Amino acid sequence: MTETAGDKPALADFGDDFTSVLCVVAHPDDIEYGTAAAVAKWTAAGKTVTYFLLTRGEAGIDTMHPDEAAGVREQEERDGAAIVGVTEVDFGSHRDGNVEYGLDLRRDISREIRRRRPDVVITGHYGDRFVQGMLNQADHRAVGLATVDAVADAGNRWIFPELVDEGFEPWNVKRLCFGGSPTATHFVDVGDHFEQAVASLEAHRAYNDALPDTFPKPAELIGMILGWGGQAAGVDKALTLDVVERR
Repeated sequence: MTETAGDKPALADFGDDFTSVLCVVAHPDDIEYGTAAAVAKWTAAGKTVTYFLLTRGEAGIDTMHPDEAAGVREQEERDGAAIVGVTEVDFGSHRDGNVEYGLDLRRDISREIRRRRPDVVITGHYGDRFVQGMLNQADHRAVGLATVDAVADAGNRWIFPELVDEGFEPWNVKRLCFGGSPTATHFVDVGDHFEQAVASLEAHRAYNDALPDTFPKPAELIGMILGWGGQAAGVDKALTLDVVERR
């Protein structure tokens, strides 16, 4: 990274030197709050992007019983993913709102990393607050932190050796990235993929319809998120990421 005039590190361009990405999040719609714009750019360029969600978002709609909401939200996630070029969407069996950091969570994520063998893993920021000071949620924090450890676990055959017995050999991820971080290091210029990103979030119709009337609509919300990123990066719209290089 270079330094700006105010001695604040400038964001580096995320670049194009990778072929595959795995997005690991807690709930349906987590990827759609900004990351989907970069996904659309990458799939259009021929990158392979897959999603792994630890829950089915069954506790996310107050007016719908979890038994019904799970199937609805899973399908909405698949619909939103398809809009940005993703066809491989997998779900874990953790309970929405009750995801706990621990060995089971680490193992599940490590298994998916070994199965997909991505160059890049993207998850959410695991601190108490997102960029712009918004409070983070418990499941997000647990999944983000577990992903940090699962990336290391995935490369070590003696951690969770049962995964090798299942046929999943160790895999070393090149980059670990966090969305929503207040300490972003890189950006992805997504100005040409804003409409796809909005449509991807709009695909979560049942979830969006149950939100309060005062909650920002998808175009407004995605515009704010990617607009903040654009301001930080010096472009119109951008996804910002905190990137850890593991080469």
